[in-house]
Amino acid sequence: MKNRVTEILGSEYPIIQGAMRLISLGEMAAAVSRSGGFGVIGASGLDGHILRAEIKKARILTDKPFGINIPIYRPNAFEALEVGIEEGVRTITTSAGDPGKVIQRVKQAGMNILHVVATVEMAKKAETAGVDAVIAVGAEGGGHVGRDEISTLVLIPQVRDAVRIPVVAAGGIADGRGWVAAFALGAEGIQMGTRFLATKECPVSDTYKDLILKAKDHSTMIAAQKGFPIRVLKNKAALTVRAMDEKGASQEEINAFVDALSKGAEDDRENRLWTAGQVCGMIQSIASVEELIQNMVAEAKAIAHSLGKTF
Repeated sequence: MKNRVTEILGSEYPIIQGAMRLISLGEMAAAVSRSGGFGVIGASGLDGHILRAEIKKARILTDKPFGINIPIYRPNAFEALEVGIEEGVRTITTSAGDPGKVIQRVKQAGMNILHVVATVEMAKKAETAGVDAVIAVGAEGGGHVGRDEISTLVLIPQVRDAVRIPVVAAGGIADGRGWVAAFALGAEGIQMGTRFLATKECPVSDTYKDLILKAKDHSTMIAAQKGFPIRVLKNKAALTVRAMDEKGASQEEINAFVDALSKGAEDDRENRLWTAGQVCGMIQSIASVEELIQNMVAEAKAIAHSLGKTF
C-alpha cells in the first residue's frame, strides 16, 4: 500500500504502533516494523542512555524504519530528541505539548514528525507549526486522552476537513473493520495501542494480557478527568483515582498515589492502573504481531471489496 502516510513512515502499511510508556521498547517496535507496520519506541520515562540502547536493539532486530515517541511536556523531551537524531531515527511522533517547541530542531535534522491531537483546533495548530501529519485520537483510546472526550467517529472527518496534511486515526481500532472505517472517514493511516498489548511480543505480564482478553465493552473508564485524563480498565484503583479527582485532589497527589500503586504486586488486578482503550472488549486472542497485521490486511481488503460491490 502506498499513500502519503507510508511515504512519511517508509513502512509497507500505514499502521502505527502507539507508544506505551515502558512497554513499547526496542524489541516490540522492531516486531511491528518487521511485519510491515511502523514500530514506535516510547521515550517517556527513559533516560538517554536507555533510550539509545533500545534504539540500537531495534536496529539489530530489523532493517525496517521505526520511530520514537516524545511527550513534549516531559523533562527528558529535548534529550530524547537529540538521542534520536544521533542514532539516525528518521521519523518521530510527539504528544502532550506544543510541537512548535521542537519543530525547528526536527526539521534541521531532516526528520519527519507526526503529532498527536485530540481536537480540530489542536490539529490546525500542529499543521501551522509545521508537522508532517497529525494522529487524531478519539476518547475511546487507552492511556491519556483529550479532555473534551470527542469520539473517533466524529473527530476524524472534522480534522480531515480542517487540515491539508495527512491524518492518522487512533482510538477504537483493532482490526480490518476499524481500518476501513477510518479510511472511509478520511484518514490515511491508523494507530493502535491496546490491540498490540495483546500480542506475543508485548512485554507486559500475563495478568495484563488476561485482563485485556476478559474485558467487555464497558470495562474501561477515564480515571481522572480534570488533570491528565487517562483511560484504564475499571477496578478499585481506577475508582479511587476518579474519587480523588472529583474531590479536588491535585495532580501531584494523584501522581503520588499512582506511583505508590506501581510499587505493589505486578499481578494485583485491583490495585494497579491498567491502561486500555474501549476496544479491549473486541480482543479475543493473543496473536503474534505478524499474524495480527496480516489478518488485518486480509480483512480490510475483503471488506473494501465487499463494500465496493455494495455501493
